[in-house]
Amino acid sequence: MLRPVITATVLGAAVGSLLAASVLFARAEGSTSMVSIDNFSFGPQILTVKAGTTVTWTNMDDIPHGIASSNNAFKKSGALDTDESYSFTFTTPGTYQYFCYLHPHMVGSIVVEATPGSNSTQ
Repeated sequence: MLRPVITATVLGAAVGSLLAASVLFARAEGSTSMVSIDNFSFGPQILTVKAGTTVTWTNMDDIPHGIASSNNAFKKSGALDTDESYSFTFTTPGTYQYFCYLHPHMVGSIVVEATPGSNSTQ
């Protein structure tokens, strides 16, 4: 009776560790990708997407956060309360640095890759 509980616990810990490791780097192949704002950090901190992908940031913290581009490459969001979101569609390949303008120590980046057959770069 105890053996299945131990096995489930070990498997759960292994899967949890694997998922936690994948939070730092993610690759999105679809047309929409998500960034979570939780515990004063972005997850994933670095997100790689194809040109034309819409990235949506969702605030999971219990305090407001705001998204701003480090070089004004995209429009700044309003202050996002808990469960509120902000989206932007990245059409040009390049690396886009961003931060929380309410908590500037929170930083992240979106790496936008060219779509197959495209040779444009930022």
